[in-house]
Amino acid sequence: MALSWRWGVLALVFGAAAGARLAWLWQAGELERQAAGYEQQLAAKDLAHSQEREDAAVAALGQLEEQQKAQRTLENRLQVQDQTHWKEMNDAQQAQARLRDRLATADLRLSVLLDAGTIAAQGGDGGMRAPADTGGLVDGTVRAQLDPAHARRIVAITDEGDRGLIALKACQAYVSTLVR
Repeated sequence: MALSWRWGVLALVFGAAAGARLAWLWQAGELERQAAGYEQQLAAKDLAHSQEREDAAVAALGQLEEQQKAQRTLENRLQVQDQTHWKEMNDAQQAQARLRDRLATADLRLSVLLDAGTIAAQGGDGGMRAPADTGGLVDGTVRAQLDPAHARRIVAITDEGDRGLIALKACQAYVSTLVR
C-alpha cells in the first residue's frame, strides 16, 4: 500500500503541476488577448488624438490665414490713406508756395476790412475803398493793406495751420481704420 500511496501523491503532484501549467498557459493567453485589446484601444485613442491634433492645426492655420488676410487689407487701406494724406499735404504746400510767391512779387496784396464806425469815430479814412465788383463785399467798405512782411508771417501761420489740420485728419482716418 505504500507504493500506491506514493503513486497517488505523485499523480496528485503531477496533476497539480499539469494543472498549474495549463492555468499558467491559459492565463498567459488571456493576458495576451487583453494586451491585444488594450493595444487596439490605445491605437484607436492615438489615431483619434492624432486626428484631433490635425484638425486643430488645420483650424489654427485657417485662422492665421484669415488674420493675415485682414492684416493685408488693413495695410492696403492704411497705405491708400497715407498716399491721400501726402497728396493733400503736397497740394497744400504747393498752394502756400504759390501764395508766398504771389505776395513776394507784389502780384497779390493782403488787406483787411476795417470797421467803418471806428474809422469815422477816429476821424479818418486812411484805408482804401473796396471796388463795387468784389464778391460778397458791400460797396464802400474800407480796407487796409497789410505790410508784405506781416502778410508773409500770416501766410506762414496759415501754412502751419493747414498742415496741422491735414495731419489731424490723417490721424483721425488712421484711428478710425484701426478701430473698424
